[in-house]
Amino acid sequence: MRGLEGKVALCTGAGRAGGLGHGILRRLGQAGCRLVVSDLDSVLKAAESSGDAAASVVSDLKAQGFDVIDIACDVSDETSVAEAIKAVMAHYGRLDIVINNAAIGDIIKPLPELSADEWHRVLSVNLTGAFLMTREAAAVMGEGSSVINVASQAAKTGFRQMAPYVASKHGMIGLTRTSAIDLAASGIRVNAVCPNHVTTTMGKAQSEYFSSLRGLDPETYRAQIAERVPLGRVGKPEDTASAVAFLASDEASFITGEALNVSGGEETH
Repeated sequence: MRGLEGKVALCTGAGRAGGLGHGILRRLGQAGCRLVVSDLDSVLKAAESSGDAAASVVSDLKAQGFDVIDIACDVSDETSVAEAIKAVMAHYGRLDIVINNAAIGDIIKPLPELSADEWHRVLSVNLTGAFLMTREAAAVMGEGSSVINVASQAAKTGFRQMAPYVASKHGMIGLTRTSAIDLAASGIRVNAVCPNHVTTTMGKAQSEYFSSLRGLDPETYRAQIAERVPLGRVGKPEDTASAVAFLASDEASFITGEALNVSGGEETH
């Protein structure tokens, strides 16, 4: 992708091997970006202490020859976000790309059974976290920089028993469109990607839950999902990663405020 070489890209919620953030950073590394793996301190330490290189996103990316650091950050905490941005600037002296990927998607229950604490927990990470990171990053980003919010098919439709997740992802589209307008004068573009069913740890957990509601085994459920997708399969992290790389590149220099579906044709609006 044109215009990515040497840029610094930070991805939140990227500390779990095989996750969407891992795939996104790998793709940006292949395009020549310098990388920042950001996640909760507990997630980063667990991966490091496991002794399993495959479990560590940082180890995996370094093994591929990429310039990469990790920075602990709780995106729901204003001070933590500000400190993370300071740490990036202290190490690299610049920040060009932010991917707001941190999310909670495992609170799945009927609306009447939801507690206010569960609601606020999801919104504080999925939506407030994206707001805080975008606001703090925008203060140091320059002309030609880009923010990409990882939304979801759930940003454009409803799913039963997932009220806080769906609400947070709908809100992320609103944040994307408004941020794009507010930050345009600074030369910062803001877009979103909306993947559907992706073969990540979160996607697997959601599939297992919803398959159990239907009395199906997870493989049968995922096969049924694939049948609904016009291109005939569920998404892979690489699909979303390629969309993110495009939106961050100079190829998308006149694109801002958009919410790009990465759904194999399942979602069309």
